[in-house]
Amino acid sequence: MGFAAVARVTDETWMACAVQDNISFGLKPGGKLDLRTTLCFESRAARLPIVIDRFTQDATYCNHHTPAIYGLESYISVPIILPNGDYFGNLCAIDPRPAKVSETRIVRMFEVFAQLIAMQIDNEQRQWSTEAQLMDERETASLREQFIAVLGHDLRNPLAAVDATAELLTRNPSGLDLVAVGMRLKRTSARMARLIDDVMDFARGRLGKGIPAAIGPADDLASVLRAAIGELCDSNPSRVVRSEIAIQGTVQCDTVRLQQLISNLVGNALAHGSPDVPVVVDARTEAGQLVVSVTNGGSPIEPHLLPKVFEPYWRPPSSTPGGGLGLGLYICKKIVEAHGGTLEVCSSAELGTCFTARLPVG
Repeated sequence: MGFAAVARVTDETWMACAVQDNISFGLKPGGKLDLRTTLCFESRAARLPIVIDRFTQDATYCNHHTPAIYGLESYISVPIILPNGDYFGNLCAIDPRPAKVSETRIVRMFEVFAQLIAMQIDNEQRQWSTEAQLMDERETASLREQFIAVLGHDLRNPLAAVDATAELLTRNPSGLDLVAVGMRLKRTSARMARLIDDVMDFARGRLGKGIPAAIGPADDLASVLRAAIGELCDSNPSRVVRSEIAIQGTVQCDTVRLQQLISNLVGNALAHGSPDVPVVVDARTEAGQLVVSVTNGGSPIEPHLLPKVFEPYWRPPSSTPGGGLGLGLYICKKIVEAHGGTLEVCSSAELGTCFTARLPVG
């Protein structure tokens, strides 16, 4: 036979996995055929071999379209059935010349080879599955170790602040400015609450369900975003944040999540940007999208580090201890994805570092 192939056969396609082509048939590994132009369509449906010594003399297939399309005279195709009963494809051979392929020993040889191929495929699939599970376990173990280490480290600072405040209250309650102490406790508890929220959002994202978003019509999204920016300005009075928000019409979104998005992006810009350069926030609707960008000055992110910024627990080398869990940008990306959008970053010394989210409006 001039051409032989192991083919992966699905409901619609025929794809060559391995070929031996001695007649310049032209099909290479990875090449595809429309399943209905092949006799594997019938073989798959019946789960039985099809063997033809000479199409022009075969009572069943002499007028079939397959030999006419491919110029065939002899043909054999045997199903490859995996041990679990799944249909993988066919082991087949063709030739434009007649051949005596219907002999019992030849058909049996093809059937044995098909069984061996099925066993090999099953073994490889089991090995891939085991390796994938092992990789998942290793990744989970690594993330667990990082989580424990980072969470333990970052919770230590706010807990120390709470402990110090409590110590002040017990030592000299009458000489304290209780309003100032109360504000300090509120800021510390708010920081701890943000850490816990980040952990919960991270857990949801890692479980595969993503961060939930209750998407609905928002008629005044601009005010929601301004409020989030205002809170950060109040807590960073020495920094300049310039915002230009031009959102027209109703936007389908989760306003709470978008407030979290803008808060995380602006907070990240304030934490890592140059204090001498204003943070610039731009939010507008254009071409059926809500486009939100946050830009800060300062040292750019190195090009080789840009792909890492959305990874959990990632922090730039210049970050200071106690700056958070390193989950903020990861959560931002998951929020944007929950809205069916994209989040990108670019960074240069001339233009600064800019995060841009694009979300569908409707």
